Amino acid sequence: MTGAAREREVLERVPTDLYIAGHWRAASGGATLAVEDPSTQEPLVEVADAQLEDALAALVAASEVQAEWAATAPRERGEILRRAYEAIVEQSDDLALLMTLEMGKALAESRAEIAYAAEFFRWFSEEAVRVHGRYMVNTTGKGRILTMRQPVGPCVFVTPWNFPTAMGTRKLAPAIAAGCTIVVKPAQQTPLSMLALAKILEQAGLPGGVLNVITAKHSGAVIEPLLRDPRTRKLSFTGSTEVGRRLIEQSAEQVLRVSMELGGNAPFLVFEDADLEAAIEGAMLAKMRNLGEACTAANRFHVHESLADQFASGLAERMGALKLGRGTEPDVDVGPLIDEAQREKVTELVDDAVTRGARVLIGGEAVGDRGYFFEPTVLADVPDDARAFSEEIFGPVAPISTFTTEEQALAAANRTEYGLVAYAYTRDLSRAFRMCEGIEAGMIGLNQGVVSNPAAPFGGVKQSGFGREGGFEGISEYLETKYVALGV
Repeated sequence: MTGAAREREVLERVPTDLYIAGHWRAASGGATLAVEDPSTQEPLVEVADAQLEDALAALVAASEVQAEWAATAPRERGEILRRAYEAIVEQSDDLALLMTLEMGKALAESRAEIAYAAEFFRWFSEEAVRVHGRYMVNTTGKGRILTMRQPVGPCVFVTPWNFPTAMGTRKLAPAIAAGCTIVVKPAQQTPLSMLALAKILEQAGLPGGVLNVITAKHSGAVIEPLLRDPRTRKLSFTGSTEVGRRLIEQSAEQVLRVSMELGGNAPFLVFEDADLEAAIEGAMLAKMRNLGEACTAANRFHVHESLADQFASGLAERMGALKLGRGTEPDVDVGPLIDEAQREKVTELVDDAVTRGARVLIGGEAVGDRGYFFEPTVLADVPDDARAFSEEIFGPVAPISTFTTEEQALAAANRTEYGLVAYAYTRDLSRAFRMCEGIEAGMIGLNQGVVSNPAAPFGGVKQSGFGREGGFEGISEYLETKYVALGV
């Protein structure tokens, strides 16, 4: 089978309708939206474009089955997730190709994401049976204290385009395990991965109405009314801080439980005692995972002045060796950015840094007439006032500056409104602990360039959001604690 034929086959197997109350149905009025291949700018397929009445129907479906789903045996909920995990693993090649087609990342990146995404289903299939409360004697000795954990209720999820499967499973798995029902709205650029995921869960035995998927061109038109509806009890959003602020405001009307995984501006610190080769390798992982379109991507590199030149030249050599192209092509390392707006922003940030005195060591330009490609780029001598140090780049650009003292490095790391993740390379144990304690971030990569792990709590502080996804903590976001005072 030719590459084009296989792409068509994979696309044809994906539902393109809304998934509401266990049924696949067209949007009201038959509205559709086009899904584009960012490497060619050609349309792949048309999917349903949900209208307000479709969104409300999805919430009604979730609300109507909430009590029944909450009463379903935890083991049964876990077994559904386990079967879905096994199906994802079995279909990983097709799911990876689908993701590459709609999002653009190289197939190797897509395969890695599918494996990562599947693990959330496996992890929370095991956590479903470990939800428990406590029983204790009152401190006065009179009476008893009983606590129990119960599902929050119907949830609304808004997922991003950069990790279209993993950001889905990271939210869906704990909610399903806890006994919550869901309405999820994937990003308009990458709805196919979520639709494929819904099909897998349907085939794994998830009852109709527990998961409802609404694809839509205009997110606000379908999400805001759901947040103002008293049947909704929780919102989980992954995306920009700007949009997150608006959603928090809207969720205040119903005093919803809210989880926010927002923007990042991750510092990458390299101290004078660091293993230089390990730091460069970690920088490649932290910067180029998902071609830099990740909230965890290293956004700014602060390197001790004694290592700065070696680090910059080594990183430029590695970045310059990456192969740029359509993600489905053999040996491609770097695919296109998601759309023209994102490529324009990356271009602006590079141009701004250069105007302020930065030196381009490699890359620095948009590439080609078709597709949203941008060269892997390393910038040296970037001044502190460059926009690339204060704004999330979301692209394959590594800006580098220097520091002299540990105090300067820590100050630079914390010089941001964001606090999602930070990276630090040092072989000094005392310094490592000082950095881990002093850096204002929800996650630290110490001598490693990847922090994401389904068994670990993912989340940030400051304007990078609140709440945690993954780990033992992840299921708590979907559980309320009820206290019972027992007279004995």
